[in-house]
Amino acid sequence: MRLSYCVVNTSGREDLLACLGAIRATHPDGVEAEVLVLDNASDDGSADAVRAWIASAGEFGGRVRLIELERRTGKSENDSRLLREARGELCLLLNEDSELRPGATEALIAALEADPAAAAAGAQLLSSAGDKLGCAWRLPSLGTAFASALFLHRLLVTESNGDELREVGWVQSSAMLVRREAAEQVGYLDAAFFVYSDETDFEKRLRDAGWTILFVPAARAVHHEQLATDRSAGERRVTEFHRGRDRYMRKHHGRAAAAIARVLSAWTYVPRALAALVLPGHDPGWYWLHASRALRPDRGEGLREAADAHNRTLAQT
Repeated sequence: MRLSYCVVNTSGREDLLACLGAIRATHPDGVEAEVLVLDNASDDGSADAVRAWIASAGEFGGRVRLIELERRTGKSENDSRLLREARGELCLLLNEDSELRPGATEALIAALEADPAAAAAGAQLLSSAGDKLGCAWRLPSLGTAFASALFLHRLLVTESNGDELREVGWVQSSAMLVRREAAEQVGYLDAAFFVYSDETDFEKRLRDAGWTILFVPAARAVHHEQLATDRSAGERRVTEFHRGRDRYMRKHHGRAAAAIARVLSAWTYVPRALAALVLPGHDPGWYWLHASRALRPDRGEGLREAADAHNRTLAQT
C-alpha cells in the first residue's frame, strides 16, 4: 500500500469530522490508501461519530479503520502506534484539527518520491482565517535560543518563509508525511514527550541517522491551533509546551544548556506581557504564564496530569 493517513483525535469530534471530510475530498486518484483514526479515549462521542461517518462515506468509508483506546495516552505514543500499524510505505500524520487543502497530499508524496534521502515532508500550515503560520524551523539549540531572545527568530530561526521547497531542521507534525522505514529505523517517536516537541525530537533523530527533512510550501493544510485557541485548558497546554521544549534541550544539549535556554525563553515573553498591558485585545496574563512556565517547566500540571485524571475517572465508571 502506498499511503496511510494517520489521525489522532482527543475529544475533537467536529474537527475530526472536518479532517476526515478533507481527506476524502482531497485524496489523489490512483493512490492506494488507508485511513487510520486513533480515538484517544474521547468523552465527546467521537468514536460513534466516526462510525456514522464511515457508514455514510460509501466506498471511501471502507478504507477507514477506527482504533479506540480505553485509556488516554500521549500524542507521541499514539503517533508511534499508528506508524507501527500502518501498511502504507508513506504515512501522513494529521491532528484532528488539521484540514488538507486540495493538492496537499500529491505535493507531499511528490517531494518524498523525488528525494530518497528525505524521511519526512511538512506542509505549509494555515490559520483558520487562511493566513500562513510558522511551521518549519532550525533545530533548537543555544544559538536559536539566543536568536529568539534578541527577537531575531523570524530571520534566523523560522525556515517556513518563501515558496520554495527546501531542506529544514524540523517541521510541525500537524500535517507531515513520513517515510515509514525511516520511522522504524529510529524507533518511532519518544513517548517521554507526552505532546509538544515530540516531532522535534523525532526529526532530530532522523537527521542524526542521515535522513533529511523537507518543507513543502505547495502542500497546504489548515491547522486550528489549540495552543493559541483553547484557553479553557490553556495553563495545562502551556505547561506541557514548555516541558517538551526543556526535555528536548536536556536530551540533546545537556542540563547546563537547557538551564540557559529556559532563562532566554522566559525573557522573550516579558516584553510581550508589558506591551499587552496597553494594547487592546491582548492578555498580559497569557504571556506571564508562558514566561513562568518557560523558566520553571517543572511547576504546574500539564496535559499528562489531565490524561491521568481522565483515566482515573474512566476506571471508576
